[in-house]
Amino acid sequence: MTILALEKIGNQYLLFGAAGLVCLVIFAVLILSPALSAYGRFWEKTVAGFLSLFVLAALVVIGVVIGLGVVYYYPEITEFLDGL
Repeated sequence: MTILALEKIGNQYLLFGAAGLVCLVIFAVLILSPALSAYGRFWEKTVAGFLSLFVLAALVVIGVVIGLGVVYYYPEITEFLDGL
């Protein structure tokens, strides 16, 4: 039954999910882990983790804005690339 359920999911959704999971792991390793290990007290670690979530939110917003810009200006981008 599970195999049939997975057949209905498009490949692009699996790829986007895998990319999202990789990005979350990279965030945890490169941003969250050093921020938490830099402090000793529990409240300092809590604040560092909370501030790391703001960094994650900023990265997500920047990615969405860039993606929307590419979608909005896609005809101009393709015309520019065809002229090269």
